[in-house]
Amino acid sequence: MSSLPVTDPVPAHAAPGPIGSRLDDWWARVLRTPTRLRVWYWGAPIGVTLLAAVLRLWDLGSPHALVFDETFYVKDAWTLSHLGYEGSWPAKADEQFNAGDTDVFTSSPSFVAHPPLGKWIIALGMLATGAGNAFGWRVATAIVGVLAVLVVFLIARALFTSTIIAATAGFLMAIDGHAIVMSRVALLDNSVMFFGLLAFGCILLDRRWHANRLAAAVSAERSAGRDPAWGPVLWWRPWLIAAGILCGLCAGVKWSGFYFLAFFAVYTVVVDAVARRRAGLAFYLSGAALKQGPATFVLMVPVAFVVYIATWTGWIVTDGGYYRHWAESTHMQWTGALSWVPLWLQNLWHYQTEMYNYSINLHVPHPYQSNPLTWLFMIRPTSMYYVGTTQGQGGCDVSSCSAAITSLGNPLIWWAAAAALFYLIYRLVRYREWQIGLILTGVAAGYLPWLLYINRTIFQFYSIAFEPYLILGLAATITVVLGRRTDPRPRRRRGIAWVAVFLGAAAVLTAYFWPIWTGEQIPFWFWQMHMWLPSWV
Repeated sequence: MSSLPVTDPVPAHAAPGPIGSRLDDWWARVLRTPTRLRVWYWGAPIGVTLLAAVLRLWDLGSPHALVFDETFYVKDAWTLSHLGYEGSWPAKADEQFNAGDTDVFTSSPSFVAHPPLGKWIIALGMLATGAGNAFGWRVATAIVGVLAVLVVFLIARALFTSTIIAATAGFLMAIDGHAIVMSRVALLDNSVMFFGLLAFGCILLDRRWHANRLAAAVSAERSAGRDPAWGPVLWWRPWLIAAGILCGLCAGVKWSGFYFLAFFAVYTVVVDAVARRRAGLAFYLSGAALKQGPATFVLMVPVAFVVYIATWTGWIVTDGGYYRHWAESTHMQWTGALSWVPLWLQNLWHYQTEMYNYSINLHVPHPYQSNPLTWLFMIRPTSMYYVGTTQGQGGCDVSSCSAAITSLGNPLIWWAAAAALFYLIYRLVRYREWQIGLILTGVAAGYLPWLLYINRTIFQFYSIAFEPYLILGLAATITVVLGRRTDPRPRRRRGIAWVAVFLGAAAVLTAYFWPIWTGEQIPFWFWQMHMWLPSWV
């Protein structure tokens, strides 16, 4: 198994030529002192994080209106912070809420289709800055998006052991339009992405933790004259426990977080088998599946479900939530072997079944619903806000204007990342690079389950859950394009030139598409120039 990048070897008969590039030589001189290395080591993540903060927080309060599904999540968040559960609102409450009359809700419960944690996160921003301004509605989601860029940087540096590649990954995540839009609207999916990404990072950290301790345990067994044919069971794996906690939090935002739990747990068992094979254990497959596998399940799954239930604490400790007293009011208490189960847990279970029935049967047509088979190609992005005006209205000084928020990725970044995904599948088969396997697991966890729900009403913006792994996959491909400093000079120069052109063009496209990501008022003809595909309209 080779590490990135793999390049063709120089023929033995070829005369050695110059290697690297002048840029490599200059960069080596720039970082020739320990102090400069430290500045670069810490400055790079700070730089991409600040860039992400500017792009996500700048004029965040515009438009001052509940856009798209903010009508549900912002108002639910506000009632959660007051009642402990989601309350109901009168008809046409959006207009009142936009006008600053935010306390017109009632204590009557409202049925909701998603767990409460994501709405609690939104509520934190509103409690900190007030519910009367759109900045307060969105600031918590924006901070989550900023932190996600930093986490992408840190994961990329751990994967590729390169601050330059990590900075590239962080930069691409920072400037991509889909990531920007999903950080600038108060929806739940940015939090799904963030908790899933943190769990991914824990799985990455556990990989080395487990390998080191497995090798030590096997060595100790052999030194004692015993044959560890099946290998040991390692119970103390703190990063796996952390991953389980984070997957539980992820599911506490949306149930799709449980898919991350399932995929990461299976990945861990596979990695265990590979590590046992490398350690020379005879029964590495059965040892990983039948000995360490159950321990992995115990370390990850129960804690995830306990954490998930804990996200419902507000509903549990109050009396007014939807279905809070369903069993008592309908005389449907469990009997027999399950009669000992607390009533609050019986009621919560019923609520979960109703949420599932609602979600699985959601087939209401929507003009911006999209087939998940098209997500990688960005065929039908979600229009979250559009206001058309004519000359003299709202500051429009041309014949007609548009203000739009469209969850459209930077086309160059998104399509390049999709192409890189197919290349990485080939690369995994050929070179079996563990970095690629882990990245593809992240993509699979966030994307493949949606293929089971093609006939449901679902949207392109759900793809934010796996966008970080697309970015990491693109960074892996860029690593191959760049090559190494020890590559022949023409090869290295070409790689640097291609990557520089790509990053520069991506930055230009971000500036170009910025208005339709942020709701800025622009001439209608200029908005049309951004609609590259008919399906984007």
